[in-house]
Amino acid sequence: MPLKNPNAVREWFNTIFYGALIAIIFRSFLLEPFNIPSGSMIPTLNVGDHIFVEKWAYGYSRYSFPFGSWHLFDGRFLATEPKVGDVIVFRNPINESQDFVKRLIGRPGDKIQVRDGRLYINGKMVKRENPRRYIVAILPKSIRSVGFYRDNMAIKGNKVWIDNAPAPFNYTIEYKSDYYCKMVAGLCGVFDATEYTETLPNGVKHSIIEMADNAPYDNTVEFRVPDGHYFFMGDNRDNSSDSRAEIGFVPRDNILGRVWFVWYSHNYYAPMIMLWTWGNKMRWDRIGMGIK
Repeated sequence: MPLKNPNAVREWFNTIFYGALIAIIFRSFLLEPFNIPSGSMIPTLNVGDHIFVEKWAYGYSRYSFPFGSWHLFDGRFLATEPKVGDVIVFRNPINESQDFVKRLIGRPGDKIQVRDGRLYINGKMVKRENPRRYIVAILPKSIRSVGFYRDNMAIKGNKVWIDNAPAPFNYTIEYKSDYYCKMVAGLCGVFDATEYTETLPNGVKHSIIEMADNAPYDNTVEFRVPDGHYFFMGDNRDNSSDSRAEIGFVPRDNILGRVWFVWYSHNYYAPMIMLWTWGNKMRWDRIGMGIK
Protein backbone atom coordinates (compact mmCIF):
# COMPACT_ATOMS: atom_id res chain seq x y z
CA MET A 1 0.00 0.00 0.00
CA PRO A 2 1.59 3.33 -1.08
CA LEU A 3 2.24 5.81 1.69
CA LYS A 4 1.01 9.39 1.53
CA ASN A 5 3.69 12.02 1.11
CA PRO A 6 3.87 13.80 4.49
CA ASN A 7 5.28 16.88 2.76
CA ALA A 8 2.43 17.28 0.26
CA VAL A 9 0.46 19.71 2.41
CA ARG A 10 3.59 21.70 3.20
CA GLU A 11 4.53 21.91 -0.49
CA TRP A 12 1.02 23.04 -1.38
CA PHE A 13 1.12 25.69 1.34
CA ASN A 14 4.58 26.88 0.25
CA THR A 15 3.42 27.19 -3.36
CA ILE A 16 0.45 29.35 -2.37
CA PHE A 17 2.44 31.41 0.13
CA TYR A 18 5.40 32.20 -2.12
CA GLY A 19 3.16 32.81 -5.12
CA ALA A 20 1.17 35.36 -3.13
CA LEU A 21 4.36 36.91 -1.76
CA ILE A 22 5.81 37.35 -5.27
CA ALA A 23 2.54 38.90 -6.48
CA ILE A 24 2.49 41.35 -3.55
CA ILE A 25 6.12 42.37 -4.14
CA PHE A 26 5.50 42.80 -7.88
CA ARG A 27 2.39 44.94 -7.36
CA SER A 28 3.97 46.98 -4.57
CA PHE A 29 7.33 47.78 -6.14
CA LEU A 30 7.01 47.35 -9.91
CA LEU A 31 3.67 47.37 -11.73
CA GLU A 32 0.08 47.40 -10.55
CA PRO A 33 -2.92 46.88 -12.85
CA PHE A 34 -5.99 49.11 -12.69
CA ASN A 35 -9.11 49.41 -14.82
CA ILE A 36 -10.84 52.66 -15.78
CA PRO A 37 -14.46 52.76 -14.48
CA SER A 38 -15.43 56.33 -15.42
CA GLY A 39 -15.05 58.77 -18.29
CA SER A 40 -13.24 61.54 -16.39
CA MET A 41 -10.03 61.07 -18.40
CA ILE A 42 -11.57 60.88 -21.88
CA PRO A 43 -10.00 61.19 -24.47
CA THR A 44 -6.73 59.96 -22.92
CA LEU A 45 -8.32 57.00 -21.10
CA ASN A 46 -11.64 55.38 -21.93
CA VAL A 47 -14.02 53.41 -19.73
CA GLY A 48 -12.95 49.78 -20.09
CA ASP A 49 -9.24 50.53 -20.47
CA HIS A 50 -7.00 48.35 -18.31
CA ILE A 51 -3.71 50.03 -17.46
CA PHE A 52 -0.38 49.31 -15.84
CA VAL A 53 0.98 51.83 -13.34
CA GLU A 54 4.70 52.28 -12.69
CA LYS A 55 5.04 52.02 -8.92
CA TRP A 56 8.70 53.08 -8.91
CA ALA A 57 8.15 56.36 -10.76
CA TYR A 58 7.86 58.61 -7.68
CA GLY A 59 9.06 56.35 -4.89
CA TYR A 60 6.94 54.60 -2.29
CA SER A 61 4.61 55.55 0.55
CA ARG A 62 2.44 53.49 2.86
CA TYR A 63 -0.25 53.48 0.16
CA SER A 64 2.11 51.62 -2.18
CA PHE A 65 1.64 48.50 -0.09
CA PRO A 66 -1.27 46.38 1.16
CA PHE A 67 -3.00 47.74 4.28
CA GLY A 68 -1.78 51.28 3.58
CA SER A 69 -4.76 52.64 5.51
CA TRP A 70 -3.27 51.14 8.68
CA HIS A 71 -0.89 54.13 8.80
CA LEU A 72 2.21 51.99 9.30
CA PHE A 73 4.54 54.90 8.40
CA ASP A 74 4.54 58.44 6.97
CA GLY A 75 6.45 60.00 4.10
CA ARG A 76 7.99 58.53 0.96
CA PHE A 77 11.27 56.76 0.31
CA LEU A 78 13.22 56.72 -2.98
CA ALA A 79 11.04 59.73 -3.77
CA THR A 80 11.20 61.82 -6.95
CA GLU A 81 8.95 64.74 -7.91
CA PRO A 82 6.19 64.19 -10.50
CA LYS A 83 6.05 66.52 -13.48
CA VAL A 84 3.14 68.69 -14.49
CA GLY A 85 1.28 66.80 -17.21
CA ASP A 86 1.94 63.32 -15.82
CA VAL A 87 -1.08 60.98 -15.71
CA ILE A 88 -1.08 59.60 -12.16
CA VAL A 89 -3.04 57.16 -10.02
CA PHE A 90 -3.53 58.34 -6.44
CA ARG A 91 -5.51 57.38 -3.35
CA ASN A 92 -8.54 59.58 -2.76
CA PRO A 93 -7.76 61.77 0.29
CA ILE A 94 -11.47 61.87 1.19
CA ASN A 95 -12.16 58.12 0.88
CA GLU A 96 -9.16 55.81 1.26
CA SER A 97 -11.02 52.93 -0.37
CA GLN A 98 -10.93 54.70 -3.76
CA ASP A 99 -8.12 55.12 -6.29
CA PHE A 100 -8.39 57.92 -8.86
CA VAL A 101 -6.52 58.62 -12.08
CA LYS A 102 -6.07 62.25 -13.21
CA ARG A 103 -3.52 64.55 -14.82
CA LEU A 104 -1.17 66.58 -12.61
CA ILE A 105 -1.82 70.27 -13.22
CA GLY A 106 -0.29 72.04 -10.21
CA ARG A 107 2.63 71.42 -7.85
CA PRO A 108 3.31 73.01 -4.46
CA GLY A 109 3.23 76.82 -4.72
CA ASP A 110 1.39 76.92 -8.06
CA LYS A 111 -1.76 79.00 -8.46
CA ILE A 112 -4.54 77.31 -10.45
CA GLN A 113 -7.79 78.78 -11.71
CA VAL A 114 -10.39 78.08 -14.40
CA ARG A 115 -12.19 81.05 -15.94
CA ASP A 116 -14.80 80.65 -18.69
CA GLY A 117 -13.51 77.14 -19.35
CA ARG A 118 -9.90 78.22 -19.76
CA LEU A 119 -7.15 76.95 -17.48
CA TYR A 120 -4.79 79.46 -15.86
CA ILE A 121 -1.56 78.41 -14.16
CA ASN A 122 0.26 81.06 -12.16
CA GLY A 123 -1.82 83.79 -13.75
CA LYS A 124 -1.16 82.76 -17.38
CA MET A 125 -3.76 81.24 -19.66
CA VAL A 126 -2.76 77.76 -20.83
CA LYS A 127 -2.63 77.42 -24.59
CA ARG A 128 -5.61 75.56 -26.09
CA GLU A 129 -5.78 75.07 -29.85
CA ASN A 130 -6.89 72.94 -32.80
CA PRO A 131 -10.58 72.47 -31.93
CA ARG A 132 -12.15 69.40 -33.54
CA ARG A 133 -15.32 67.40 -33.10
CA TYR A 134 -15.46 64.58 -30.55
CA ILE A 135 -18.30 62.13 -29.82
CA VAL A 136 -18.96 60.44 -26.47
CA ALA A 137 -21.46 57.61 -27.04
CA ILE A 138 -22.96 55.81 -24.02
CA LEU A 139 -25.49 53.34 -25.37
CA PRO A 140 -27.82 50.68 -23.91
CA LYS A 141 -26.83 47.13 -24.74
CA SER A 142 -30.30 46.42 -26.12
CA ILE A 143 -29.50 48.32 -29.33
CA ARG A 144 -26.14 46.66 -29.98
CA SER A 145 -27.55 44.27 -32.60
CA VAL A 146 -29.24 46.99 -34.66
CA GLY A 147 -26.97 49.95 -33.97
CA PHE A 148 -27.67 53.60 -33.27
CA TYR A 149 -28.64 56.01 -36.06
CA ARG A 150 -29.06 59.79 -36.00
CA ASP A 151 -29.15 62.02 -39.07
CA ASN A 152 -26.05 61.06 -41.07
CA MET A 153 -24.40 59.21 -38.15
CA ALA A 154 -24.39 55.48 -37.49
CA ILE A 155 -22.83 53.73 -34.51
CA LYS A 156 -22.42 49.98 -34.31
CA GLY A 157 -19.99 48.07 -32.15
CA ASN A 158 -16.75 50.05 -31.90
CA LYS A 159 -17.21 52.29 -34.94
CA VAL A 160 -18.82 55.60 -35.82
CA TRP A 161 -19.80 56.19 -39.45
CA ILE A 162 -20.69 59.50 -41.08
CA ASP A 163 -22.46 59.30 -44.46
CA ASN A 164 -21.43 55.61 -44.66
CA ALA A 165 -17.75 56.45 -44.25
CA PRO A 166 -15.52 56.13 -41.16
CA ALA A 167 -15.89 59.20 -38.94
CA PRO A 168 -13.13 61.78 -39.57
CA PHE A 169 -12.95 62.67 -35.86
CA ASN A 170 -12.15 60.90 -32.59
CA TYR A 171 -14.77 59.28 -30.36
CA THR A 172 -15.34 56.84 -27.52
CA ILE A 173 -18.13 54.25 -27.32
CA GLU A 174 -19.34 52.51 -24.17
CA TYR A 175 -22.26 50.13 -23.61
CA LYS A 176 -24.33 50.11 -20.42
CA SER A 177 -27.15 47.91 -19.17
CA ASP A 178 -30.68 49.00 -20.07
CA TYR A 179 -31.41 49.39 -16.34
CA TYR A 180 -28.55 51.87 -15.95
CA CYS A 181 -29.74 53.92 -18.89
CA LYS A 182 -33.31 54.05 -17.52
CA MET A 183 -32.36 55.06 -13.96
CA VAL A 184 -31.80 58.74 -14.69
CA ALA A 185 -32.67 60.59 -17.86
CA GLY A 186 -29.65 61.85 -19.71
CA LEU A 187 -27.13 59.25 -18.48
CA CYS A 188 -27.03 57.53 -21.86
CA GLY A 189 -26.97 59.02 -25.32
CA VAL A 190 -24.64 60.43 -27.94
CA PHE A 191 -22.99 63.63 -26.78
CA ASP A 192 -21.13 66.14 -28.92
CA ALA A 193 -17.95 67.62 -27.50
CA THR A 194 -14.94 69.55 -28.71
CA GLU A 195 -11.45 68.10 -28.53
CA TYR A 196 -8.53 70.51 -28.05
CA THR A 197 -4.78 70.20 -27.83
CA GLU A 198 -3.63 71.77 -24.57
CA THR A 199 -0.01 72.82 -23.99
CA LEU A 200 1.05 73.08 -20.36
CA PRO A 201 3.73 75.59 -19.24
CA ASN A 202 6.49 72.95 -19.35
CA GLY A 203 5.68 72.09 -22.98
CA VAL A 204 3.64 68.93 -22.35
CA LYS A 205 0.92 68.59 -25.00
CA HIS A 206 -2.17 66.48 -24.47
CA SER A 207 -5.80 66.28 -25.57
CA ILE A 208 -8.79 67.43 -23.55
CA ILE A 209 -12.50 67.53 -24.34
CA GLU A 210 -15.03 70.21 -23.41
CA MET A 211 -18.81 70.03 -23.69
CA ALA A 212 -19.03 73.80 -23.11
CA ASP A 213 -17.14 76.63 -21.44
CA ASN A 214 -19.82 77.44 -18.89
CA ALA A 215 -20.19 74.13 -17.02
CA PRO A 216 -20.15 74.01 -13.18
CA TYR A 217 -16.35 73.73 -12.87
CA ASP A 218 -15.56 76.16 -15.71
CA ASN A 219 -15.35 79.11 -13.30
CA THR A 220 -13.49 78.59 -10.04
CA VAL A 221 -11.71 80.52 -7.35
CA GLU A 222 -7.94 80.70 -7.55
CA PHE A 223 -6.37 77.69 -5.80
CA ARG A 224 -2.89 77.95 -4.29
CA VAL A 225 -1.35 74.49 -3.95
CA PRO A 226 0.07 74.03 -0.42
CA ASP A 227 3.38 72.40 0.43
CA GLY A 228 3.37 68.62 0.15
CA HIS A 229 0.26 68.58 -2.05
CA TYR A 230 -0.73 68.50 -5.74
CA PHE A 231 -3.60 69.70 -7.92
CA PHE A 232 -5.18 67.24 -10.38
CA MET A 233 -7.73 67.59 -13.17
CA GLY A 234 -9.40 65.16 -15.57
CA ASP A 235 -8.95 65.56 -19.32
CA ASN A 236 -12.75 65.38 -19.66
CA ARG A 237 -12.99 68.85 -18.18
CA ASP A 238 -16.78 69.02 -17.79
CA ASN A 239 -17.20 65.52 -16.37
CA SER A 240 -14.46 65.06 -13.78
CA SER A 241 -14.57 65.07 -10.00
CA ASP A 242 -11.09 66.40 -9.27
CA SER A 243 -9.18 69.05 -7.31
CA ARG A 244 -11.67 71.71 -8.43
CA ALA A 245 -14.36 69.86 -6.46
CA GLU A 246 -14.58 67.67 -3.37
CA ILE A 247 -11.24 65.89 -3.82
CA GLY A 248 -9.28 69.09 -3.25
CA PHE A 249 -5.52 69.04 -2.93
CA VAL A 250 -3.92 65.58 -2.96
CA PRO A 251 -1.16 64.88 -0.39
CA ARG A 252 2.20 63.68 -1.72
CA ASP A 253 1.89 60.40 0.21
CA ASN A 254 -1.33 59.53 -1.65
CA ILE A 255 0.40 59.18 -5.03
CA LEU A 256 0.62 55.56 -6.18
CA GLY A 257 2.41 55.85 -9.53
CA ARG A 258 2.45 57.01 -13.14
CA VAL A 259 0.25 55.41 -15.80
CA TRP A 260 2.44 53.55 -18.28
CA PHE A 261 0.28 51.93 -20.97
CA VAL A 262 -3.06 50.29 -21.79
CA TRP A 263 -2.66 46.51 -21.82
CA TYR A 264 -6.29 45.64 -22.59
CA SER A 265 -9.40 47.58 -23.60
CA HIS A 266 -13.05 46.79 -24.33
CA ASN A 267 -16.35 48.66 -24.47
CA TYR A 268 -18.63 46.29 -22.45
CA TYR A 269 -20.51 45.39 -25.65
CA ALA A 270 -20.95 41.78 -24.51
CA PRO A 271 -19.56 39.26 -21.99
CA MET A 272 -15.98 38.16 -22.57
CA ILE A 273 -17.03 34.54 -23.12
CA MET A 274 -18.95 35.50 -26.28
CA LEU A 275 -15.91 35.24 -28.56
CA TRP A 276 -17.93 35.97 -31.69
CA THR A 277 -18.64 39.51 -30.44
CA TRP A 278 -14.98 40.46 -30.00
CA GLY A 279 -14.92 42.38 -33.26
CA ASN A 280 -17.46 44.82 -31.84
CA LYS A 281 -16.17 44.64 -28.28
CA MET A 282 -12.37 44.81 -28.28
CA ARG A 283 -10.58 48.11 -28.88
CA TRP A 284 -7.61 46.52 -30.61
CA ASP A 285 -6.05 49.88 -31.52
CA ARG A 286 -5.74 50.85 -27.84
CA ILE A 287 -4.00 47.69 -26.64
CA GLY A 288 -0.34 48.49 -25.95
CA MET A 289 -0.93 52.26 -26.27
CA GLY A 290 1.41 54.36 -24.14
CA ILE A 291 -0.07 57.18 -22.05
CA LYS A 292 1.27 60.72 -22.16
